[in-house]
Amino acid sequence: MEPVAVILAGGRAQRMGGGDKCRLDLGGTTIIAEVLRRLRPQCGRMALSANGDPARFADLGLPVLPDSEPDHPGPLAGLLVGMDHAASLGADRVLTVAGDTPFLPPDLYARLQGDGAIALASSNGVRHPVVGLWRVDLRDDLRAALRRGERAVGRWALDHGARLVDFPVQAHDPFFNVNTAEDLEVARTIHLAMR
Repeated sequence: MEPVAVILAGGRAQRMGGGDKCRLDLGGTTIIAEVLRRLRPQCGRMALSANGDPARFADLGLPVLPDSEPDHPGPLAGLLVGMDHAASLGADRVLTVAGDTPFLPPDLYARLQGDGAIALASSNGVRHPVVGLWRVDLRDDLRAALRRGERAVGRWALDHGARLVDFPVQAHDPFFNVNTAEDLEVARTIHLAMR
């Protein structure tokens, strides 16, 4: 079955002064453009998890999925709407990635496939809990966990037997994410070196 990918871009980017981090310029392209360029060969069906006015993403041509739970409960809420969306399309799994990770590996989906309900990416000994492949039949459990106050993606995933899939770090970490102005400068340098 063709995979469904959901890009989690619902954060408030407080360390960057607010706004949509995924729209930041890398030097001739944006972070979200790079995320999409890397995901399209892997996943034909994609959506964006983001709150606020969806019209600001109209140029991407993707469904925009706002949180279904109140009070911005974080990336677990984006995972939940991603699971619900994938289930509505008849998919049994959803691939999630962060909207601020422009250097995703070309074999992400292929390597995350396998046994178990959840597979999370890791690199250099670090777990990346929002980059994972999730069975959508966990969504009712996740909805209940969110309503109980759960906010930690990694903890919830590990409680459900997540397996870790390690990706090599070569010239750069494939899951490098942009959280600060300094990170953005590093990302621009990496992007320039890859051209």
